[in-house]
Amino acid sequence: MIVVLKSNTPREKTQQLIDEIKSQYSGVACHCNEGTQVTIIGLVGDTSHVDMDSILAHQDIVERVTRVQEPYKMVNRKFHPQNTVITLDNGLQIGGTQVVVMAGPCSVESEEQIIEVATKVKASGAHILRGGAFKPRTSPYAFQGLRAEGVELLLKAKEATGLPIVSEVMSAAQIPLFKDVDIIQVGARNMQNFELLKELGRLKKPILLKRGLSSTIEEWLMSAEYIMAGGNERVILCERGIRTYETFTRNTLDISAVPILKHLTHLPVIVDPSHGTGITWLVEPMAKSSIVAGADGLMIEVHNNPERALSDGAQSLKPETFDGIMTSLRRYAQVEGRTL
Repeated sequence: MIVVLKSNTPREKTQQLIDEIKSQYSGVACHCNEGTQVTIIGLVGDTSHVDMDSILAHQDIVERVTRVQEPYKMVNRKFHPQNTVITLDNGLQIGGTQVVVMAGPCSVESEEQIIEVATKVKASGAHILRGGAFKPRTSPYAFQGLRAEGVELLLKAKEATGLPIVSEVMSAAQIPLFKDVDIIQVGARNMQNFELLKELGRLKKPILLKRGLSSTIEEWLMSAEYIMAGGNERVILCERGIRTYETFTRNTLDISAVPILKHLTHLPVIVDPSHGTGITWLVEPMAKSSIVAGADGLMIEVHNNPERALSDGAQSLKPETFDGIMTSLRRYAQVEGRTL
């Protein structure tokens, strides 16, 4: 349920209404969003017993009251009309007018490798270093990542280049290792690991939530709801392709998800064309399409020696190829009235 207040409603009257709702309806939480034009109070919980007329009786401040039909509440744009912009510690904003690029190898393999890649992607204009320390793999015999050592090497690359870092967590037990990681990624296979999502909801750190392999948009948003319901409102959604009948590409990259999400939610949306296609020559056209569709950012795999990569070498760009693509993407961003 959302309560839309009249413009110029004093904050003290807004708070009085919130206090009244809380005291009258136990189990109902109120989330206030003050926009430039309108203030909205979102009621979350079992609102079936909330009397809309009693709220409307506050005629001096209440414009209207509406029940929200979608099962997701806090991620819903109806609750939060303005786009959410997530600011990292270095001042970089995700969800604003800049297209943010996260680039780096699928897996951290050595200190030399990650620092070399970090230095090169930064020189090309990347804003964030991506790299996997814990790797969920289909085969138990495949490279599983350097784990805790991989996180330490990412932090060394961050110190060497100044780039913020994003890396994937696989279980709640690993969260303490990510204390100094700027963005914690939840991979496609863990999108519905609800116990992990609950734990991440207790943090104040940005969470990048990838879409599940076969998940609907509503299921994806409900997973984001788990994190936000726990108190962490700093969620970034990442479209990384879904499983369909098509076998030419590794996955089917759902570009239509970007404008759909922009319509349904206020959260930033980025696209991973590397995992979405699994083919290097498709990364550039899909990245361009993502920018035109309205994506807030891109996640691109870059490796200094893809032929010898321990994971996902076939979809990883060489640094010089990435550099050329970045030049091309800047023009697309400018056409859309944005920067990169």
